[in-house]
Amino acid sequence: MTRQNPNRLDLDHIITRRKFLGTTALSSAALLSGGITSLLRESASAQGGFDFLEKSIPELQAAMASGEVSSKELVKGYLRRISSLNPLLHSVIETNPNAVSIAQHLDNERRRGHVRGPLHGIPILVKDNIATDDNMETTAGSLALVHSRVPGDAVITRQLREAGAVILGKANLGEWANFRGNLIFYPLTVGWSARGGDTINAYDLSYTSWGSSAGSGNGAAANLCSVAVGTETDGSITGPSAVENVVGLKPTLGLVSQDGIIPIAHEQDTAGPMGRSVTDIAILLGALQSPWGEVIGHQLPDDYTQFLQRGSLEGARIGRDVRFFDYSYYGSGIPGDELTVAFAEHALNVMESLGATIVDTDTGDVFAYTDDEFTALLYEFRAQIADYLGTLTHTNMRTLADLIAFNIAHCPQELVYYGQEVFELSEQFPGYPNDPAYIAARTHARTTARSGIDDAIAADDLDAIVAPHLTNSTGPAVSGYPNLSIPVGIRDNGRPAGMLMYSTFLHEPQLIAFGYDLEQEINVRQQPQFLGSVIPVPNADLCTGQLMRPHILTDRASIRHRRIF
Repeated sequence: MTRQNPNRLDLDHIITRRKFLGTTALSSAALLSGGITSLLRESASAQGGFDFLEKSIPELQAAMASGEVSSKELVKGYLRRISSLNPLLHSVIETNPNAVSIAQHLDNERRRGHVRGPLHGIPILVKDNIATDDNMETTAGSLALVHSRVPGDAVITRQLREAGAVILGKANLGEWANFRGNLIFYPLTVGWSARGGDTINAYDLSYTSWGSSAGSGNGAAANLCSVAVGTETDGSITGPSAVENVVGLKPTLGLVSQDGIIPIAHEQDTAGPMGRSVTDIAILLGALQSPWGEVIGHQLPDDYTQFLQRGSLEGARIGRDVRFFDYSYYGSGIPGDELTVAFAEHALNVMESLGATIVDTDTGDVFAYTDDEFTALLYEFRAQIADYLGTLTHTNMRTLADLIAFNIAHCPQELVYYGQEVFELSEQFPGYPNDPAYIAARTHARTTARSGIDDAIAADDLDAIVAPHLTNSTGPAVSGYPNLSIPVGIRDNGRPAGMLMYSTFLHEPQLIAFGYDLEQEINVRQQPQFLGSVIPVPNADLCTGQLMRPHILTDRASIRHRRIF
């Protein structure tokens, strides 16, 4: 007899398709015509009047412990806010139909005196490439995997449930983590998926949502959840965090399990925490920690909140990664983003005032290995996506070639704003893991990236290195080293400015400590004001003529490699 998964209700007789939040009675047009202020007021509190906006995990725990609010009431409050704002923001692909009942169960546990830990009853969004074995989909935003079944929860999903978190829903993302095609309408469609629509920046509706963890960053920023889980291969936790004025941590490769996460490449992929404060990031990282690979055997902290201490920057040596402070070298390419450099410089001045020594340093030329990074990713994705698809049931998608064919067959739904040139190119790169060209590319990229960071740290006796908004995600990503994105201000136009802080292998404690000390001093977190207007993106018109047939792109230089996956 098959045992029923407690997270999967027997709803098949009444649900033929999952609830997609893009189709609601409340339209985006209504929001944009002036109703947003009243909607924000109406959706800002849980039942009983508890205002959950901007509340940290410890504050939510204190309120639940005192009886001021229950997890069930919190979940309902967040669901109302999602219902109000999601037609505008497209942050959430779907909500969890079990969330309220799960919260009620956790409330019952609390009443019996059993609190599992700091995440007990806390509503969390997870990116839609992270497996949840329940009544939600796991699709990477693609229609190709709708109705497929995962073999079980991802390791980190299971750990979140065991820690008492309520999986509130699945966050929208750049489809296939933006590893599908040339972003023709860069940077406006980096958070688009066929299932979820286009994620809209909550601070400036005309700005970018940047990397593929757009919905996770956006959901945390707009208070659609307490905290969120994103994933990054290169830039997709740190980037959305920067543009949405939240904190995001890409951990050391191997600190957080990849099991059950739709891959781009196991050699760079990692999940990580995204939230409104360093405190929340530290708490969530503790629950996500699930070591594998190079990390196994290293002593790890049981609790990252022990590093949340003022005075942490006293005596620290912080490197200013000089190449990236020239924004023309490796910046976002978005007009006006060069103004964020001044915010990073100010943050360095604040760090110096807190007792840090600032040292100019150089982690090397990223262009020396970005081509090899991309080559290695092409090999890895082709093989590893097939391995992942082979674990699924209720689908006939088994290879990258199947996904390419599906997109062609469903072109009007799938190839809306950009094509699948990266898919098609990756299909031309068999041979992982033994092809000498692959081995050379991955080895050179990783070795060069790591030596750039390690040599700078050793030469200048550094504890961490800093770069401005939307710049050096690539060095830490290819190295497999941790990278913290932290808010450092809001520009005059209302757009956030973030700063990157990175270091070497398993230096999360130092980054959390330094980030917390800086955060407490500058206190720049602000709620989004939903400024500006959504810029309509035209259909790319890819579904006529030759583009309906497989179109193999062999010129890699013609693919805009924007480090947002």
